[in-house]
Amino acid sequence: MLEAREQEPELSLNAAVVRIGPRVGINKDTLRGWCKQAEIDTGRRPDTTTAESVTIRQLQQEVRELKRANEILLAASSFFARELDPRLPW
Repeated sequence: MLEAREQEPELSLNAAVVRIGPRVGINKDTLRGWCKQAEIDTGRRPDTTTAESVTIRQLQQEVRELKRANEILLAASSFFARELDPRLPW
């Protein structure tokens, strides 16, 4: 795709996708998305890179796990507080 646009600078991304997609058997919308993401990953277009997306997903998973662990610890501490001091009004 980049080669086609380098050979013909006036060729837009959409025109290149329409021309090349059928030749390689890839849906033009899929190919357009891949090209846009490649431009983002190489710094030619601003947005979230693939590596950043992976990191974000990993951090979101870690946050979910930590929240779950925190809920378990809070429940356990509440349980043991009642067991150790039956005067607490829980």
